[in-house]
Amino acid sequence: MAAGEDFQLRLQHIELLSSTLYSGIEIFLVLDGELVIETNSRFYHLKEYDYLIINRNQIYQVQGTKKNTVLTLSISDSFISQYYPEYRRYQFELFSQQIDRGKENLMSEMRKLLAQLMVIYCRQDEGYRLELHEMLCKILITLIRRFKKQGRVSENIHVKDTRLKQIILYLEQHYDEQLTLEDVAHKFYLSPSYFSRYFKQQLGTGFINFLMNIRLEHSVKDLLYTTESITYISLKNGFPNTKSFSNLFKKVYGETPHTFREKNSQEKVALVESLQLQESEILLSSPDILMKLGVLIAEGETTKPFSNTEAGFEELEIDVNSVNRKILNHPNPILMIGELRELLKNPVRTQVLLAKEDLQIKYVGIQKLLSGRSISPAVETDELIPTTSPYYNSDEVIQFMKTNDLSLYIQVNYAEISSDESAYLHKLQSFLKHCLQVFGESYLATWCFLFSETFDQAFASKQLEKFYLKLRKLIKTEIPSIQVGAFLPFSFTAGTTNDQYKWILQQAAEIDFLAYKVSPNEVINFKELIDRHYGLAKDFIKEKTEKLKQYLKAHSIEKPLHLLTWNTISGNTRYTNGTFFRGALILNDAIKVSDDVKTLGFWINTETHEQNMGGKDLPLEGMELFHYFNGKRPVYYAMSFFKKLQGKVVAKGPSYIMTENERGYQLVLMNSNIVNPYFSIEETFLQKLMREMRVTISGIPSGEYQIRKYIFDKDHGALYKNWRENNSKYGMDQEIIDYIIRTSHPSLEVFDEMIDEEWSFYSYLTVNAVHFFEIRKVIL
Repeated sequence: MAAGEDFQLRLQHIELLSSTLYSGIEIFLVLDGELVIETNSRFYHLKEYDYLIINRNQIYQVQGTKKNTVLTLSISDSFISQYYPEYRRYQFELFSQQIDRGKENLMSEMRKLLAQLMVIYCRQDEGYRLELHEMLCKILITLIRRFKKQGRVSENIHVKDTRLKQIILYLEQHYDEQLTLEDVAHKFYLSPSYFSRYFKQQLGTGFINFLMNIRLEHSVKDLLYTTESITYISLKNGFPNTKSFSNLFKKVYGETPHTFREKNSQEKVALVESLQLQESEILLSSPDILMKLGVLIAEGETTKPFSNTEAGFEELEIDVNSVNRKILNHPNPILMIGELRELLKNPVRTQVLLAKEDLQIKYVGIQKLLSGRSISPAVETDELIPTTSPYYNSDEVIQFMKTNDLSLYIQVNYAEISSDESAYLHKLQSFLKHCLQVFGESYLATWCFLFSETFDQAFASKQLEKFYLKLRKLIKTEIPSIQVGAFLPFSFTAGTTNDQYKWILQQAAEIDFLAYKVSPNEVINFKELIDRHYGLAKDFIKEKTEKLKQYLKAHSIEKPLHLLTWNTISGNTRYTNGTFFRGALILNDAIKVSDDVKTLGFWINTETHEQNMGGKDLPLEGMELFHYFNGKRPVYYAMSFFKKLQGKVVAKGPSYIMTENERGYQLVLMNSNIVNPYFSIEETFLQKLMREMRVTISGIPSGEYQIRKYIFDKDHGALYKNWRENNSKYGMDQEIIDYIIRTSHPSLEVFDEMIDEEWSFYSYLTVNAVHFFEIRKVIL
């Protein structure tokens, strides 16, 4: 036994402990055998490795049903109150057999802490008292931050008042008798008037009310764990009649005792018959027990680690019986590949088809259609019918796209054609006529043309306007139903576009859609560790989109918007961009703008993006789905979860969204955090941004459900972390690359759940983590 004013640590064989009240909290951990612990409201049947917390001033008794070994930890009121004075206002709810899903790892961690506490005491190494103190604090922090709930009045007394403690014990032992205030006052040598004032002053409630609540608590236990009649239960527990019992019960629980029993009745636990055993506690010391403790410590080491002391807490209640429901919109993804000829490469085709399957890619975006190498220069020949064609490569690629139901999204950059507009228009007309002949008008009508320019070059507004109208007329003449749009530069700070591009507003009737770009980096100064603009980055994509819509509305313009280039906050170097996991930020931003935009743009992979920008020193604009090899970057998984999320939205908030579809429900939890990406390399800092969410979903039809839980975070789906940890200054071979690809994906857990209109569980989310739940109704 380790004893002291702060705590007591005991290893016991318990046959019987009669009614006990402790001025602090106690934890029972069964190492061997079984225990039944009875409190004033229920029985707890503990088996091997089960544990239970007894709250301060809670009456309990213990019966050993088999030979057992029990680790008991008692922590005094004074020790807890010294560091956490508010503790007296709360109680802790912790029974290892009855935990919400999501707390399994926490259960193992608690067992580990209790086992470590005993091992430290047994070893008594140098400084062991400091270690004991450390373990006690960890246990208390776990209880306070994970298992705290509002306490009852009877537990808020100051137990240093010995007389009051004796009075409560007496009431607990004689509650079933016809007690009066005068009887109890006489028992403790007090006048009735003084006793009445004293009792209410100390407990905040009157004597009769306190006594009736004790009787009610015992009656609840009988309702749940016996088949005795309600009349017998009321009289047995000291109520003068059934009516007084029923009235008080309904006032407290909101329903009659009969209804309560039908909804909550539980199997009765059979206690050993012989209750005449002498009270005994046999202290044990055995190598076998130390082995048991070692098992618990090992179990705690192998569970997924979490930061118990850092995570914030959020209580989330969702009612699926929402009235205002609407279908979740999914903008069409545009996959930028640079030049058209990139699709001659098998690895690029593989990536495009993967994205088509998982993300439902609609458009493949290209640049330099006529000025690049996709279409060969015309060759002079004396053949009547040429045996070569400048469109040989482009035909092969376009046929691949048509076969796979993909459409071209062609960017026309004025800077590349300004030197000879007529030649460009002539070549474009020839290309379109050829494609009409080979692929047909119905397919070409699914294409989009986007007119833009390189913004570091200043072209006259009239020059841009004039060419756009020529371009549009040519394209529409050949393919009337094709979409032709323009890129509109828009400043978030100024809330307008430059004079150079205001012709777009004047020619809105001749423009089918408008494209724009958004990146929070434009309002962030990364040289400042703490920048007030980091707050702007949180909803920057949504806010800039709304600001653009309002600007267009002020000019009586309503056109489909294409978010061609976008990014979350990413740092201003390729290093911070890769290190900073942004899964939840990407998914959250996509959901936020889903009703505002028709398309979302992405680059196919890092290599193609860098080549298209002319080298590795490129601005961090746009997001790539794949790395240099076929490894999927986090944006790929973020968008795959977005596409997986289907149906009508039944609930939505800053950190979650829930939908209902024909298979059941889907729920996405997100821990979105905007921080300076340079901090993302500091693990201790990131632990402070973890979030614990306790989710309660009500209104789900009762029945069997299969739950699929996907975890997408820095440890499950963050390609760069895996790539960095398995890299070497001597390079990587195919074996290493295959391993990185194979292990860099979200985790999946599948389990069955019987849901009776309400389901509660816990989720622990690291920084920018996504937890995706599919709640599928089982059809029997």
